[in-house]
Amino acid sequence: MSETSVHSARPDPANPGPANPGPANPDPNNPAPAEPVQALIVVDMQSAFVTGDGAVPQAARLLDRTTDLITRARAAGALVIQLQNDGEPAAVDEPGTPGWEIHLPADADRGEKVLRKTVDDGFEETGLADLLAEAGVRDLAFCGVQSEMCVMATARTALELDFRVVLPHDAHATYDIPAAEGISDLVPAAMVSRVAEWALGDEVEIVARARDVEFTKP
Repeated sequence: MSETSVHSARPDPANPGPANPGPANPDPNNPAPAEPVQALIVVDMQSAFVTGDGAVPQAARLLDRTTDLITRARAAGALVIQLQNDGEPAAVDEPGTPGWEIHLPADADRGEKVLRKTVDDGFEETGLADLLAEAGVRDLAFCGVQSEMCVMATARTALELDFRVVLPHDAHATYDIPAAEGISDLVPAAMVSRVAEWALGDEVEIVARARDVEFTKP
C-alpha cells in the first residue's frame, strides 16, 4: 500500500477528517470512470460455484457479467486469463470432477491461458506474474468467486506488485456466511462481497457495473 493508504496514513490532529475514508470509489451507485485495462483475470468460474444447488446466490448475474467482460475483452484484444482452483479430495472442485471444470471455457485459438492453483492467491506458484510481465500488462480487471477469498487474495497481491486493479462490483460473488451462536446472525452474500471490496483499501478502483470496464490491447 502507498504511504497515503488508509491503513498507514497518520491523522492530522488539526484536521482529523473521517475515521476511515475507505476506498476511492466506495459507492457502487456512483462509479468513477476508469481507463481501459489490458487484461481480465477470471477467478475460479468453475461449475460447482455457478451452477446447481451449490451455486453462489447471484450466480445468474455473475455469469451474465462475466460473459460480457470476456466477450468485450476478446474483441478489444486484451489478455484473458482464467484461474482454476484444485480442491481437496472429495471437495466440489476436486480436479477431474464435473464441478472442477471451467464453466466459461478459455479460447485456446486465441491463446487464452487457464492457470491451476491450490491456494486462494492466484499469483502463488502459478506463473501469473510472469505471464502478465511477458505481455506488458500493468492494468487488470478482476471477476469471479469467491469475493472475500480467491478474488480478494489475488487482487491484493496484484496491488502489492504495483498492478492497477479494477474491480466491477457486479462481477464477483460469494456465499452467505451462516449464523454462528454468540458471534453473528447470517451475513448475506452481497454484504460479504461489499466488505471484501472495502477491505482492499484505497488503491483498488471499484466500478459499479461490469459494462463500465473498458479494454485495450497490451
